[in-house]
Amino acid sequence: MSAAPKVTALRGGHITLAAAADAFLATPRTANPNTHRAYASAIDRTIERLGRDRPLADVTDAEIGAALTELWGTSAPAAWNRNRAAVTSWLAWCRTKKHWAAPSVPAEAERRKESADETRAVAKTTIHRLLSRRDIPLREKTLWRTLYETAARTAEILALNVEDLDLEHRRAPVRSKGGATEWVYWDSGTAHLLPRLLRLPDGNTRTHGPLFLSERRPVPARRPAAADICPHTGRARLGYDHARVLLDKYAGLDLHQLRHSAATHLGEAEVPLQLIMGKTRHKNPRTAMRYVKPGAEAIAKVTEVLAPRRRTH
Repeated sequence: MSAAPKVTALRGGHITLAAAADAFLATPRTANPNTHRAYASAIDRTIERLGRDRPLADVTDAEIGAALTELWGTSAPAAWNRNRAAVTSWLAWCRTKKHWAAPSVPAEAERRKESADETRAVAKTTIHRLLSRRDIPLREKTLWRTLYETAARTAEILALNVEDLDLEHRRAPVRSKGGATEWVYWDSGTAHLLPRLLRLPDGNTRTHGPLFLSERRPVPARRPAAADICPHTGRARLGYDHARVLLDKYAGLDLHQLRHSAATHLGEAEVPLQLIMGKTRHKNPRTAMRYVKPGAEAIAKVTEVLAPRRRTH
């Protein structure tokens, strides 16, 4: 009697998309809260589009590409690349670290070229005019003012909790890209808006939980971590993608332009590069120089030096 043919079982064939995502998001590579939030946002939206309970092994490369295109196909190259990279890292981890049968991001869903935009800095008058508009909700006005005055990264500010705020000294600690704790500082504009943002309908003030909140409570199927839910209102932390859409809706701007503009305006005011680096927390002078190119207003003003001297008599 001949031996039965050997059959090798497909490892991970029972793993669902949701389970695979949870396993990846529990790894040390996403330990930084900002990183975890960015990866979770991209991966969760992708698996919602594909079906959370579907087996990972059943999903094809083409389906991954279609989901990415549907979700971020019309977004700016930076947004497409950021979300594509998160999904790519997750699927690569499933294949290489867990040896699960998992799809790949297809070749046609390739990384997009992020062309250097020489007009990213917004004039100071444009920003102040935007923030004085009466049709801008308090939450957006506070977020945009905070981003501009701190010159911080959007993910850092969205990760702030109420208990992090040092309102007296107008500062708060943030987790930087490398995981270090650094301080960001704001001015009177943000200081005036924050107490209004923290005020509850009953007159009390929020003391704990996410600083910037979404409009509604999360649905059970997509309930975030407890740390991302306000204990006073039950609402979840405001996500990057929604914040990006709102700024584009009201002003046609990108969130990073507020940080870029702040650095540019400091440069135009002849603030030394060392202080600009301290404000933006860039470590490399060459990187910081990219963000402090003179804007259109400064170039127009310096052009006056080339004009003929005016007669005084």
